[in-house]
Amino acid sequence: MYVYRNISAKMIFRFAWKPVLFFLIYGSLVIFSFHLLDHEGINIAIPFLPISTIGIAVSFYLGFKNNQSYDRFWEGRKIWGGIVNYSRTWGNQVLSYVTNRLAPHISEEEIKQIQKVLIYRHLAWINALRLQLRKPSSFSIDHSKKKHVRRYYKGLPGGEEWKNDVRSFLISENECDVINNKVNPATQLVRNQGEQLKKLREQGIIEDFRHIDMMKIQEECYNLQGKCERINNTPFPRQYSYFAKLFNWIFILLMPFGLVGEFNEMGHSYIWLTLPIYVLISWIFYTMEVVGDNSEDPFENFVNDVPMTALCRTIEIDLREMLHETDLPEKIKPEEGILM
Repeated sequence: MYVYRNISAKMIFRFAWKPVLFFLIYGSLVIFSFHLLDHEGINIAIPFLPISTIGIAVSFYLGFKNNQSYDRFWEGRKIWGGIVNYSRTWGNQVLSYVTNRLAPHISEEEIKQIQKVLIYRHLAWINALRLQLRKPSSFSIDHSKKKHVRRYYKGLPGGEEWKNDVRSFLISENECDVINNKVNPATQLVRNQGEQLKKLREQGIIEDFRHIDMMKIQEECYNLQGKCERINNTPFPRQYSYFAKLFNWIFILLMPFGLVGEFNEMGHSYIWLTLPIYVLISWIFYTMEVVGDNSEDPFENFVNDVPMTALCRTIEIDLREMLHETDLPEKIKPEEGILM
């Protein structure tokens, strides 16, 4: 997610130079062709009225698409806000409920170890969910080039990020090996939490009320995970995305034929004013379409996506501080204004 107030000129140039170069070349070709053919008595200009009508229709269509795209991003951010809140609640419950008050035969050291396992497994869950959501999906792959259109994903079980962000939080080696072989590791981690809570209830460490209360948090973890998976596994309706791009390009490609006729009416020497005006309008419409396109999938590990890595780190710091740990990692900082 881009977090600086203003977008740097460097980033704008990196994004814009290719389409602007295309608009410059295409617009110049149209103007040059009009200039040559006009001397031959051939007029290739198109009345601007129908083109402006197309532009108005495209604007409405792009506005609708961008609104729906932003709704998907904002829903994803609200879900991860819920994950942050319930994670803190989980840490508070573990430290408040899991005690030896009802089981004096359990030592303080054993209780602290149980608390650490429950909290660290939750940290493994949020990171496993993050990596699963960023796994390339069928609609995030450019099938013509057979490659992922976003950044390279490293979160597969056994990969570098998996070892650092998931395996490091699982205290039991056996649990690590079992989770690695699961289709949906995040789901299994929540299941393991429920299994340990069941054992704590059987050992008398927590009573029925606390067991039920803690299981409600695990239920909410499943709900939040399911909401993320619903967004991630349901592509933005392709009819909206595809036709918005198609209509936008039809308008962009027709526009210089209308502009050149308008400027020609001011005088033949004014037709070259078509080029800067065409490039400016085309770039604006192109940017409007791309902004919506980049907001369609909020978990795709891209510039404008939900900053799940930073949120996971925030949760980790909060929960480990609850355990009175001091060797805490630093918060994730934005790089070139981008917070991942």
